[in-house]
Parts: sequence; structure tokens; C-alpha cells
Amino acid sequence: MITLKKNFFSALILLFLTIIFCFFSAFEFLRMHENKKIYPSKGLSTQTKLSTYFKDLQNTPGDTDVYIFQGQKKGGNLLILGGTHPNEPAGFITAVLLVENILVSQGKVVIIPRANSSGFTHSDPQEGNPQGFSLETTDGKRWFRYGSRLTNPIHQWPDPALYINPAGQRLSGTESRNLNRCYPGRIKGRLTEKIAYGIMELIKKEEIHLALDLHEAAPEYPVINAIVFHDNSAELAALALMELQLEGFEFRLESSPPNLRGLSHREWGDYAKVRAILLETANASHGRFKGKPSASLIVNGKDKNYVKAAKLGRLFVPFDEKGIPLKLRVARHLAAINALLSGLKELAPSIVVELEKMPPPSLGKKEGIGCYLRAQK
Repeated sequence: MITLKKNFFSALILLFLTIIFCFFSAFEFLRMHENKKIYPSKGLSTQTKLSTYFKDLQNTPGDTDVYIFQGQKKGGNLLILGGTHPNEPAGFITAVLLVENILVSQGKVVIIPRANSSGFTHSDPQEGNPQGFSLETTDGKRWFRYGSRLTNPIHQWPDPALYINPAGQRLSGTESRNLNRCYPGRIKGRLTEKIAYGIMELIKKEEIHLALDLHEAAPEYPVINAIVFHDNSAELAALALMELQLEGFEFRLESSPPNLRGLSHREWGDYAKVRAILLETANASHGRFKGKPSASLIVNGKDKNYVKAAKLGRLFVPFDEKGIPLKLRVARHLAAINALLSGLKELAPSIVVELEKMPPPSLGKKEGIGCYLRAQK
């Protein structure tokens, strides 16, 4: 009888602890669906939603914030996307820095920091990635989400066995949740295809001239530290490359393959007829050679496995004990944006875009990102 009572109370305690664990786990899970705030600069003209351009996205996990900066002088219209793949934080953080700092004196700049907002609400299964990372600012730590390459399966399910994307490319089923395989989108498509369609509608309605998609890739990936350009942007990309090399940034030029369909740099140019460019930088936390995943790896970019891989000649970028920190990856994106705008000014003076208060690429070697992040309110 005494043994039964002991077993009963042990089971009761275990049940109670399980309930507490589930409660706090559910709380953390729901917090992943809350976007961390972005604090726009005084130069912001309009803040709206992607659903403004495609109403079917309204009240869905695919809707996302759009920030518009309008200059007093007429010029060109620039679109910058971060967060197409939420596990590539340099693109997202670059977009955040631009939103929180820039003033536009000529032309118009449209920024979407979380292009695939759904992808920020979960992490890649079996990868062990952290849910977020922090950056030091003058007012303490500021936290950001680290998400998944793909749309959350809770928001779009099931994956097909074979996915034929809107541009006709045959892909594996999971790629139906990859925003950068779903262009030009479908009006009646899956959620990710609708996000792509909404972005295409924005490009059309805002009369975009130059569209940039900011990405990261593993150091062992061949298309890395690259400017990937549509056919219509070849001269612009070449001019930008020369300027970047003079500033000490090594980039590669990669032409958008005409037989690889569904990607931003291909379909934006083909369907919307805009100058389309995708930027890649090297991120060790994104690769397969990495050691233990951690927030430190995301921010500091140091990994012993990649140092070994570099010595064995297995990488497409230099990698030493200093690693490739987030601030340097962001600096590369900022430098490339500057160079592309400089090239645009030379090639097409009628569609110039002039920015002020833009964080300098030197932040990669000196002050870092935190100096340019606005204080949390």
C-alpha cells in the first residue's frame, strides 16, 4: 500500500513537472511568431504591408512590413529585399540598418527586411540552430530572430512530392516553400507563391528600376561573395565590381542562368523588366562543415572546422581563425549597394538614387553594427 502511494505521488509530481515544461515550451514557441521591432529613421515616408499590393496576403503569415523612403528630388526607384531566407542574417540585418538610418535625397527606396515573414517563425528541423542572436548596441543588447530557409510548414502544408514552380522548373517538394524558387508567383497559388506574386506586384506598382535581393551562402558553395546579375544588369554589375575591388572588396560576377527558373534575379528581370541583382556573402553558420551551431557562430563567424577546410582547399573563400563575422558580411552588402548605385548613376542619370546617412562599409572593420542600430523602446 505504501509503495502504491509513493508511485502515485511520484507520477503526480512527474505529471506536474511535465505540464510546467509544456507550458513554458508553448510560450517560447508562440514567441517565435512575434516580430522583433524595427525602428525607422526620420526619413521614412510610408510604412505599409505587402498585402497593400496583393490583398490575398492580408491577415496571413505571408504578409510583411514594407518601408518606403521618398526623396524630394525625382530619380530612380530602388527595391531592397532582406530575409528571403531568414537563416541568412546578413541580408536581413543590412535591410534593418538601412531602414533605421537612411535619408533619401533623390529617388525612392523601398525596403522589405522580412521578405518571407513566415520563415522567421520557425527553425530548420534537426539542425540545432538557435532561435535568435543578439547584437551589442550603445543601449545594451538587441535581439533578432534566426529563422529557416523555408516557409513554416504550419503555414503551408503538405509539400508535394515534385514541385513545378510558376516558371516551369521541376524541383523537390520542399522547394515549394522556398521564396527564391517561387517567382513570379501565382495569384491562386500556395502561400509562398503568393508572397512572390505580391513582391512582383510591388515592383510593378512602385515602378522599380533596380531590385536587389540580399543573401548568404556556405563558404563551400561555389556561388559566393558574388554579384549574381540578370542579363539586363551585366554592365551595371561590371562597373560595381571595379569600384568594389578598388575599395578592397573581392567579389565575383555570376550571370543568372537562363535555364534556372523561379529565382529573383531571373524572374524579376524577365517578367518585370527591372535591373535585377542578387548579392551573396559567406556565412559559416549556414554551411555543412560547421561545428556546433550557436548564436556566437552567427555573429562572430568563427569555426575551427572551416579553418581546417580552408587549409585543405575545400572552400571558395579565404577562412582563418578570425572567421567571417556578421559585421563584415553586412559591410560587404553595404559596399555592394553603394557601388551599384554609383554604377547606376553613371549608366542611367535619369534614374539616380541618392542616399544619405547610410551606414558605411567600414563598420566591418571598425565600430561594428551596434553603433547604427536604434535604441529599443
